[in-house]
Amino acid sequence: MALLTAFVVAQLLRFPSETLVPSGPFAALVNPLVGIAIVAVWFLALGRSRGPRAIGAGQDEYRSLIAASITAAALVAIVAYVFDIDVARGYIAIAFPLGLVLVCIGRKAWRSHLARRRAAGEYLADVLLVGDLDDVRYVGAKIAASPTTGYRVSALVTDCAAPGVPVVHGAAESVVAGPIDDVVELARAADVAAVVVAGSVPGGHARLRRIGWELEALGIELVVSSPLVDVAQTRVHHRPVDGLPLMHVETPDYSRTHVGKRLLDAVGAAAGLVLLAPVFAMIALAIRIDDRGPVFFRQTRVGRAGVEFAILKFRTMGTDAEARVAELERLNDGAGPLFKIKDDPRVTRMGAFLRKTSLDELPQLWNVLTGTMSLVGPRPALPREVAVYADFADRRLLVTPGITGLWQVSGRSDLDWAEGVRLDLHYVENWSFVHDLVILGRTIPSVLRSRGAY
Repeated sequence: MALLTAFVVAQLLRFPSETLVPSGPFAALVNPLVGIAIVAVWFLALGRSRGPRAIGAGQDEYRSLIAASITAAALVAIVAYVFDIDVARGYIAIAFPLGLVLVCIGRKAWRSHLARRRAAGEYLADVLLVGDLDDVRYVGAKIAASPTTGYRVSALVTDCAAPGVPVVHGAAESVVAGPIDDVVELARAADVAAVVVAGSVPGGHARLRRIGWELEALGIELVVSSPLVDVAQTRVHHRPVDGLPLMHVETPDYSRTHVGKRLLDAVGAAAGLVLLAPVFAMIALAIRIDDRGPVFFRQTRVGRAGVEFAILKFRTMGTDAEARVAELERLNDGAGPLFKIKDDPRVTRMGAFLRKTSLDELPQLWNVLTGTMSLVGPRPALPREVAVYADFADRRLLVTPGITGLWQVSGRSDLDWAEGVRLDLHYVENWSFVHDLVILGRTIPSVLRSRGAY
């Protein structure tokens, strides 16, 4: 329907004086509009964009849609040129981009509906989770935390616990169905859609291959969990070696400055400072009226390569806030080395509003313009936090910190310390320009929800 709408719109825009209704009993079958629509739909099907693994699969779904649309448009253009078919280039230039946009909007609406239903426990495929206890706990927790992937752990298959023993994995709990030797029979009895192997199995690659063959005969899929964690798909390249699919993981280059990112920072910060100047003036006046204290608050933070800089914010606390840290330590709600108090008595009336709306962060645009910060990046850390970094948390300092980032769009202060570090490290190691744009797009609704903003 989306494609047909796009082609009709293209016809009306490109040939407004021509009728869309052909004459003759079979004329509709040879109408170029109908033929091009059929080609486009056929390529979407050929690209498996409607397959169960593509629907709701995020970037892969949209990638298949874009690839199918480009291929169909190219084929139509080539065939029209070779066979001298009168298809206007303007018509193609309107129809296919518009069709792609409408299809993507439709898929987004469907994905949102599917995500809500899966979060409610519907449309989920039951799976058996196989492996050692540590592996099944880890993978099981990831599946439980991401119902939108469409999986639900029915039971666990492991040699590390007796049958019937309950095992907690994340927010869910599953019982052990039996040992790994019985995995095929257990899968048949449980009537699951797939068997997910978390880690290694006794017998190695040869055993896993035989299990796959046996499951194939039962119509049950085999899913193997990758040992790679928090690695973007764009960094992974498959290199087959005599039938063995080796995964090559690209090493990120932290040494160079990405020109596109710096250009986006400079232009975005400059534009923001100019356009938001009236907002700055109103906030500054409100802060002065509130308690007659200074408008801005400067604090030492640690930036790229451990270099300290002064971060700039609108002041949201009383002028004695730093001196009162020790007396308020017992009220600390922050995770790990973070010092956060949900109902901090040091916050002023105006400061509470600024924090809830994240307007106190706006002066950091000056930090972005001067290069000490970026629009998107890890959370800028305090020196006392960096002093207690452990377990590779200092890798956050490999890139420039940001005003917003995965930590902000994922919950901010509501996240525990380990999750915040994990998100920052994921950003550091898997940076891409498109990823920055996605995070910037997610920041506005995140700020409007005010989740974790205190």
